[in-house]
Amino acid sequence: MTDDVRLTVPVAKVLAAFLADVEVERYGLDLMHQTGLASGSLYPILTRLVGAGWLETQWEDVDPVAAGRPARRYYSLTAEGVSRSQAALRALRQDTSPVPVVRPAW
Repeated sequence: MTDDVRLTVPVAKVLAAFLADVEVERYGLDLMHQTGLASGSLYPILTRLVGAGWLETQWEDVDPVAAGRPARRYYSLTAEGVSRSQAALRALRQDTSPVPVVRPAW
């Protein structure tokens, strides 16, 4: 259940949104606004993260008629997801940090 997650820019955006406050459960539309990703990109990422064990999910306990909207599916980072997400984003920052330019001393 801890498959490796390929860290792309969209995946990094999703992980960063979750890491902004690891205690907050998030739902799709909320994540779409935070990341700028369309649903066709976001939901496959969420599915992969759930399958890898980085996220857990649960349906909102609400009466759709009384709420006037469909029930939301909430996602939250698992303990493993927090540590693996932090490590993945840290590695990404190191991999993409600018390389110092060394000028010849002529």
